[in-house]
Amino acid sequence: MPFSTLKLCPQILQALAEAGYTQPTSIQEKVIPLVLERKDIMARAQTGSGKSASFVLPMLELWSANKGEGKAKIKALVLTPTRELTVQVAEAFVTFGKFLHVKPKVVSVIGGEKIGEQLYDIQQGCDIVVATSGRLLDIMSKKQIDLSRVEFFVLDEADKMLDLGFEQELGSILEALPAKRQNLLFSATYPEKMQAIASKITKNAVDVSIEAEAPTVELIKQRAIEVNKENRAPLLRQLLRENKWELVLVFMANKRAADNIAVKFRKHGFLAESFHGDLLQEDRSWTLKSFKERKIRVLFATDIASRGLDIDDVSCVINFDLPRATEDYIHRIGRTGRAGKEGLAISFIDHEDKAHFALIQKRCGMKLETEQIKGFELEGVAPQKEKGSAPIKGKRKSKKDKLREAQKEGASS
Repeated sequence: MPFSTLKLCPQILQALAEAGYTQPTSIQEKVIPLVLERKDIMARAQTGSGKSASFVLPMLELWSANKGEGKAKIKALVLTPTRELTVQVAEAFVTFGKFLHVKPKVVSVIGGEKIGEQLYDIQQGCDIVVATSGRLLDIMSKKQIDLSRVEFFVLDEADKMLDLGFEQELGSILEALPAKRQNLLFSATYPEKMQAIASKITKNAVDVSIEAEAPTVELIKQRAIEVNKENRAPLLRQLLRENKWELVLVFMANKRAADNIAVKFRKHGFLAESFHGDLLQEDRSWTLKSFKERKIRVLFATDIASRGLDIDDVSCVINFDLPRATEDYIHRIGRTGRAGKEGLAISFIDHEDKAHFALIQKRCGMKLETEQIKGFELEGVAPQKEKGSAPIKGKRKSKKDKLREAQKEGASS
């Protein structure tokens, strides 16, 4: 099915063609017609499936058909969990709306950049605001933004927002929106808590899921290499030299590890950089741009990069450190093999990682044969777990019991 069958105007189709898009993904094929029919949506789809375009395209279509005269007023609010995803969604609105007779004014509202410039852009008039919730609430507290005319409210990567404590912030944002609006919720996973959040936003949403397709983990070639932790960096250097990978995304456990290893790999002649939340916004933007343009070939990242980053042609994802959660494993490897392209994901496994990786495999419904690379074979044995002290018999004191005792002691003293 080509995009031309989805009732999008010629100007949007022209922008799609220029960007090299001819066929909609499954989520786009299902969601775009529903949005054009003004339905509320609750959509679940894999990372890298094209969720963002599935709301950007029909929103542009509806906005352009009803563009009013005079100073622009905010008609669409899109919330995302990260600064990077915010910028990318805003860029998508600009890219796909570039040939419209009247182009939408799009403002990104994110932390890490001067709030004054964002306030100025809003006050000059804008049609679409793409924001992280924290910075949006900062601007709302200054009473410098009017959301009373919003017609489209979007949560992108909604499940990730739950991890960031978004639930408490949502109430304040919803109070500022008109009751009559179109709600579009997009998520890679769908925990119970997500359902509770969704019920506060919409009561009549159409559920859309493309889980019938093969899950991400089945579309990407995966390898598990057993290696001692101290040999991971030398092994990675060998793999990079032996293979013709264009772009490699390496996931690290923390920011310090990402910075340190990037420095070491540059000394070995690799075009390497680190990417994490402590970088200034301009540094993050430069790093991502350089990676996309292949000026950087190896990007050492923390899990901030595992959600929503729109980086095409990542040849290989390396789990230098395993993620804590199965969902993060899926999101990490979903950075490769995007939009039907072949991808490769490699996980380094030490003795201490074996039980955790077995759990990840079980929850993903897969079973990988581990391998070893000559010269980097896994040595030693798994450390024995120390037995803890014997459990205390009887009922443990609850927090309430302890609080009552403390209050009694305070009263008697």
